[in-house]
Amino acid sequence: MTAVCVFCAANEQIDAAYIQHAFELGFAIGTHGWQLVSGGGSVSSMGAIAKGARQAGGETIGVIPEVLIEREVADHDSTKLIAVKDMRTRKAQMERLADAFIVLPGGIGTLEEFFEIWVARSLGMHNKPVVVLDPTGMYEPLKKWLTEITAAGFITQAAANCAIWTTSVDEAMKIIEAELENPVQVAATDAEIAEADL
Repeated sequence: MTAVCVFCAANEQIDAAYIQHAFELGFAIGTHGWQLVSGGGSVSSMGAIAKGARQAGGETIGVIPEVLIEREVADHDSTKLIAVKDMRTRKAQMERLADAFIVLPGGIGTLEEFFEIWVARSLGMHNKPVVVLDPTGMYEPLKKWLTEITAAGFITQAAANCAIWTTSVDEAMKIIEAELENPVQVAATDAEIAEADL
């Protein structure tokens, strides 16, 4: 079964629109018959995406550090809830379980997860789709800055191509379907890695 890992917010203070977007993405993942891999929280976007997936009949796997079980209110309704010792173990487990990654608007934890999985693909450590789903334009300033530092030579174009940006749930699903059917090797070459710090 195809497993899609979603990185997103666990902060309950965000606008309800972001939580609704997460629910819609989860519902789409479940409707596709895909398995959801998330951070194992039951609140905010993290909780909403899991609820959406299960409402559509999908299975959900939550991976949560022991120290965050109470703070993030663990998603005990998960098909499978995996408790791990720390954040690094969490990220490694989520990467192992997933066939593709989607990044929703989130905070510093989400950004860390995004950059780590993006760098890993750009180095050829995995060839799984990495999609940034930004329905409200929250990441537009980040995207603009990344484009600028790519143009300045700090990121290779091959590395930049390893993350695909969209504003649409439907398009995110199509991107993942297309890449899973015909994997595209977009990692930087050894020469490019030697010449630039990605």
